[in-house]
Amino acid sequence: MSIPNEALQKLVQEIETRAVLAQQQINVVKTQIAAKQRDVRLLQLTLGEVDSLPKQTKVYEGIGKIPLEDVGKRLSSETAESKTDITNLDKKLHYLETTHKNSRDHIDQIFRSGGKI
Repeated sequence: MSIPNEALQKLVQEIETRAVLAQQQINVVKTQIAAKQRDVRLLQLTLGEVDSLPKQTKVYEGIGKIPLEDVGKRLSSETAESKTDITNLDKKLHYLETTHKNSRDHIDQIFRSGGKI
C-alpha cells in the first residue's frame, strides 16, 4: 500500500519540524548545563575559600555588612541545588537527543521504503 504524495510530504515535513525543534532545544539545554556547571565550580571554589578561614573570621556578602554565620551552609545547599538541576537537564538532554534520533530514523525509513507502508 502506498501513501499519496501530499500525505507523505506532510508527514515528512512534520517529522522534520520535530527534529529541528529537538535540535534547537538540545542546544539550549547544553548551554544551560554548561552555565550550571560553571555555577557549581564557582560555588565550590567559594566554599573552599570560606572553609579555609578561621572559625572566628566574620564573613560578609555583597548585600551589605551583615555578618553571616551560615555562609557555608548556604553555599553547600546552592551547590546541591545546582547539581540536581544539572541531573534534570541531563535527563532532558537525553530525551531530546532520543527524539531527534528517532525523527531522523523515521525520515530515513520513509525514504528507504519509497513511501510504502
